[in-house]
Amino acid sequence: MASLLVPAPYSLPEHYDGWQLSWKFLVFRPAILRVQACLLLALLVYVVLSLYGKAINIRKADKFYSSVLPLLSRQFSKPASGLISDGPSDFFVFSTGRRAISSLHTVLALRPRHDLLQIIWQYLWSAYDLRYEPFDALTFDFTLDNDAAAATPDFIWAVVRKSELAIIRDQRWDLTFTRTADHPGLDSALSVMSEFADVTETLVKLSPSSTSTPLFTLISSALPYLRVFSITDQPEKCPSASALATKSKRVILTFNLPEGGVSHISPLLEGTFALVDLLATGKVTFRPETRAKIKKVRDGVEKAVKEEEEKEKREEVLEDRRSAKRKAEEARIAKLSAAEQKKALERERKRALKKSQGKLVRKV
Repeated sequence: MASLLVPAPYSLPEHYDGWQLSWKFLVFRPAILRVQACLLLALLVYVVLSLYGKAINIRKADKFYSSVLPLLSRQFSKPASGLISDGPSDFFVFSTGRRAISSLHTVLALRPRHDLLQIIWQYLWSAYDLRYEPFDALTFDFTLDNDAAAATPDFIWAVVRKSELAIIRDQRWDLTFTRTADHPGLDSALSVMSEFADVTETLVKLSPSSTSTPLFTLISSALPYLRVFSITDQPEKCPSASALATKSKRVILTFNLPEGGVSHISPLLEGTFALVDLLATGKVTFRPETRAKIKKVRDGVEKAVKEEEEKEKREEVLEDRRSAKRKAEEARIAKLSAAEQKKALERERKRALKKSQGKLVRKV
């Protein structure tokens, strides 16, 4: 058996007609190392492509940062902490120091061009799942400060590209509160996601830009790069009950990264700053019945989240009790003699068999 597991020693062929290098007793014959050469070449190609992909992502990030920095400098006293890299494909900028805005997180999530295997997987999966669309994602996440959040009513509202509708609710828990509808004031490629019609009717009247351009016109002008424009008072992921009590209000914009800088989407970005200022004035309000409905929805969600947490805690307690009981029983059996242990194990086996048969009878 041992002879089968140990490979036979390699012996050089007696007749070798290929090219070789020799020096004293050392001989190098490349022809017998074809497999190793191919593996080494594949590794070198992978490393070169990885470095090339990483360089492409860095160039894209630097180009974006140089184009967005003037806008941030106009809006913030501390416009940016510099372009911060979080790996070969993720970059972000943190800005603060502006009225009505606690902070702005600008996140650039580029495709993993440094990883050939991931790129191949994305290509194959997009061919299999037509809803999957790999892209360079650009996100502006505005967090309102405490005063602005207090002046802004609770609501969730979004304009979403129609191609995103099939997956957006899986990615954004807060948008599960909404219903989807088309609106004549928007481009046909976009849909509105709103909790109640009164919310949309109020927002469609807004003209937050310095040129008095309507909000819906600003949003449509960001096509074909815009994917999601949302205003929300709920987190993107389903939170715990304690997190619901400390919610923040945010305006989140997601784009395909524009190749030529942010000039094409800058009207919407400028309008978003003006929109935040308008929300901070407290002039955006809804009808009393709409506010009551919104509050009722949130109370119901908070109650459901608390009940789910309590259920999970009860299940954890029961599982801990069962585990402690099993350990105590195992410790008791371990102290018995071999014959008594065999009898105890046999009783346990019969008890488990009887329980499983009882469950089967009830199902039938």
